[in-house]
Amino acid sequence: MSRLLAEPLSPMTGEGELPFELNGWVDTAPFEDLLGISIESCADGEARLSFEFVLQLAQGAGLLHGGALTTLADTAVAMAIKSLLPPSTRFATTELTTRFLAPVQGGRVTAVAKIAPREGRTFYGDAEIFDVSETVVARFRSTFRVARGQGFDDA
Repeated sequence: MSRLLAEPLSPMTGEGELPFELNGWVDTAPFEDLLGISIESCADGEARLSFEFVLQLAQGAGLLHGGALTTLADTAVAMAIKSLLPPSTRFATTELTTRFLAPVQGGRVTAVAKIAPREGRTFYGDAEIFDVSETVVARFRSTFRVARGQGFDDA
């Protein structure tokens, strides 16, 4: 879990030091902390993350907001990638797709992510998201790229 060094609603300027610290390379940042995401496991290109469906994550019909599900999956894939990269490597999501299969009405939600073999600076990841009854509620696929100049060749 990150440690804030400024007020939570402080504007980000993009200048100077970050106004937060992470406890380690594989850790949740302020946005993931806001959603209550927990890292249950992360190693060897796989990760399992979860959060509890709380009221603030509901959309207008009282179901879990699709953006929260997508964030959980995206973060799970990112953590799985971090398990394969040296600390401080800069990388980002460049493409993602979420296919929603069933609504989430309550309880804990879990994303299980796996990374395919990388191609140069490009990583591909998949995640399945499960509700509290172990039903697959969404499938997620994404592409991440490592920033240039960090020792990864283009494919």
